[in-house]
Parts: sequence; structure tokens; C-alpha cells
Amino acid sequence: MLVCPLCQQPLEPNGSGLACANRHSFDRARQGYYNLLPVQHKNSRDPGDNQAMVEARRRFLDGGHYAPLARRLAELAAERTPARWLDIGCGEGYYTEQIASALPDADGHALDISREAVRRACRRAPQLTWLVASMARVPLANASCNLLASVFSPLDWNEARRLLTNGGGLLRVGPTREHLLELRQKLYDEVRDYDDRKHLSLIPPGMHLTHSETLRYRLPLDNAEARADLLAMTPHGWRASAERRQAVIAEPLEVTVAIRYDWIVKHQD
Repeated sequence: MLVCPLCQQPLEPNGSGLACANRHSFDRARQGYYNLLPVQHKNSRDPGDNQAMVEARRRFLDGGHYAPLARRLAELAAERTPARWLDIGCGEGYYTEQIASALPDADGHALDISREAVRRACRRAPQLTWLVASMARVPLANASCNLLASVFSPLDWNEARRLLTNGGGLLRVGPTREHLLELRQKLYDEVRDYDDRKHLSLIPPGMHLTHSETLRYRLPLDNAEARADLLAMTPHGWRASAERRQAVIAEPLEVTVAIRYDWIVKHQD
């Protein structure tokens, strides 16, 4: 199932790592992941989220603030009963762990471009295959996955189509226009509206939307650390001014969580 990121030949176990027929080899890190992101595919020395961002996300998510979101994600994944699945852009593994628990008999893989994130993610579900890899060059074979999960993550739609079996699907999770509205109102003089259906226009030929639903709830953030971590794990943490960020951290805040789930299926031939 895994393929070499340099020549796309199948990767096979080779001692403590992986190797292809062209003798490209990749070691297994002591934490349990494979680094399949060659230096020539990197845009920077350490792409993706840094240690501070990863730790902020870990604290916030482990605090249970997005637990209803993760629970519904796992339920939707379990309803699809995939034999093999991949979490694209898994971050520090919170949502991946929920999917893995819901699919104990399935073959699970997860990847992120951030080595710092994957290092921590490995601890959550060591039974999975964890990868540091590019979402634009996923080192998995064509038609190798029955389910792809993409949670608050950028997505290469053509890669998604390539990876899916016929009848398999992409479970995409993203914010609606209401998501964290109260936070954005505190950070910006003008809150930009956006079309939370815009991504549907990007669905490539050969795939179609078959199910969509929205989860909404109110989330009180009474703890200053939780508010600081939420800022650190969203783009708002660096877009807004330092003064506005400090004002958010200083006082309790209640926000709206509003998340959209889309199930997008690859057509049968």
C-alpha cells in the first residue's frame, strides 16, 4: 500500500524501516512513524505546525472542548465501515485516535507534513501507520483507501480522488460561517463573511456529495489558557493584533462551534 515518495515503487519492510526496488530506504523513527517527506519536497526546513502550535492544539483538544465534534466524526466514519482508511492532515492525532477507536478492525493510516505533530500523534494510537508526508504527494498507492478523513485541513482534491477506491469516500470536516463568530468579532473591526459551501465547487469530476450535516453548540471558555490555546491553533492567532489577542485572553468568552460534515463519494466505474 505504501509507495516510495521518490519513484512511486511499492515500499516493503526492510529491517527496521522500508525500502523500494530502487533501493530508496526510509527508517522508522523511535517514536513509531516513517518520514516519507524527502528534502526536495519541502518548502522549508521544518514545514507545518511548530512545537508551540502543536502543544496548544493538544492541550485544547484534550480539554474536551471539541469532544462532540470528534464523537460525531467517529460515528460517521464507523457507519461507512471502511477496510482501509487514511487521515490526511492528522495534526497531533486527536481526531485520528477517535476514528481508530471507532474502526478497531480497519487498517488505519495517518499523515501530516509537520514532524512535530506526528511525533506526538504516534502516542495516541500506536497500532496505526503514522507518516510524515506531503498532502500533495501522498505516498500511498492508487485506489488504496475506502475512506479519507480531512479535518480542518487543506486538501488536494485530485490526490483524494486518486487514493479512493470506487465507492469509497472523503469525510471532510470544516467550519461554517458561524464558527467562532464571537471570537472573530473581538479580534477584528470587520468580520468577513464567507461561503461555507465554496469547497463543493472544487469537487473534481468522478466524485459527488452524498451527505451533508452541521453540528452546532455553545462553548464557554472560562479558562485563560484555553482561550490562549484556541488563538494559537487558529489563523486568528497571528492575523489579529497583539492587543486584541490579549483582550481575548483576559476575559471569559463563550463562542459558537459550528462544523460542517460532508461525505463525498468516488463514482463506481
